Amino acid sequence: MIDRATRIADLITPWVLGATVFLLSLASTSGSMGVRSALPMPLLVAVAAGCGTAAAFARRRLWPLVAAGAVAYAWLVMWPAAFVASYYAGTRLRRRRDLWLYVGGAVALHALAGLISHRSEGYRALVAGTVVNVLLMGAAMLALPLVAGLWVRARRQVLDGMREHAEQLVREQVLRADQARDQERARIAREMHDVVAHRVSLMVLHAGALEMNAPDARTAEAAALIGGVGREALTNLREVLGVLRSPVTDRGQRPAADRGPQSAAERGPSLVAERGPQPTLADLDRLLDQSRALGIVVNRHDEGTVRPLTPTAERTAYRVVQEALTNVHKHAGDAETDVHVRYRPAELEILVRNQSTTAADGDLPGSGWGLVGLRERVELVGGRLEAGPRDEGGFQVRAEIPVA
Repeated sequence: MIDRATRIADLITPWVLGATVFLLSLASTSGSMGVRSALPMPLLVAVAAGCGTAAAFARRRLWPLVAAGAVAYAWLVMWPAAFVASYYAGTRLRRRRDLWLYVGGAVALHALAGLISHRSEGYRALVAGTVVNVLLMGAAMLALPLVAGLWVRARRQVLDGMREHAEQLVREQVLRADQARDQERARIAREMHDVVAHRVSLMVLHAGALEMNAPDARTAEAAALIGGVGREALTNLREVLGVLRSPVTDRGQRPAADRGPQSAAERGPSLVAERGPQPTLADLDRLLDQSRALGIVVNRHDEGTVRPLTPTAERTAYRVVQEALTNVHKHAGDAETDVHVRYRPAELEILVRNQSTTAADGDLPGSGWGLVGLRERVELVGGRLEAGPRDEGGFQVRAEIPVA
């Protein structure tokens, strides 16, 4: 809205200035604001129109206005064009040589106009022909607008310098924030690699040793399952570490803080996708089989017309089920669990509920941030997540993920 108003003002202002110069020029030759001229009115209107037109285009070309003002003032004591020309000279002339050239020409013009007026007769000689009046009119039409123009130009330069300095400070602040964020991400990646990856690797190695030396087939099968889950966890961990070590922003792009939540949600998974295939709803059965292998009864229910969805939506749905089943393992023991996947026209609903009424013996330790992070993941794609105990017993996690 402000930019539109500024553009409209930039278009209107030159023509308003030209009309003002035209009217004031006519007033100066009529005697009401200057020296009355005995020339025919059509000629005076033409001269005034030329001065007004030159003033309207003064932003683009200054010297036509200077020439029109010089001729009009020396010939008819028509001062508006010369006044505006002096102001624009102060704002437009950057080089000192051009500025001094204008000042010298303006002084010579006023001296010539004073000489012509002095040789004239009547009211013009009295008003514009005496030395005192020549000096006063020169100060009013040359010095005053020229000083005003120089002040406006200096003020613009100061404001431009302050604006550029502020923008530079903002860029430096954003750069420092990006560097601090990258350093923190790298530190977190190192900690995760040194602690989590090391422990999971030991778990996989011990599971492999147990599988090789298992006394019976059931133990070997359980060890193989543990080893497979551990290797998958290492793969996912390696992908997450790759994301943490990746720069947050690319050259020529906006910082992550300036982008919307939707773009951030899509950008994060895309970085992982470049390093390996990500789980989707097609991998859901494999996830459920892993829980079934641990002795939990997991029932899957698909409702609605099954159709392919966006990778972000399917990946989010998979993570919802994965986190919900993890909580079942931690806190609900071998409780029977139902997984509902409901395809709706504009959204995908995921509902995971268990029928446990008591907590599992020896709950596994957790970070306490699983559902919090899951809710953030769902909300980043514009969805909604609810989690809590059921009235009839057990616990449920329900997510609505937009797909339209």
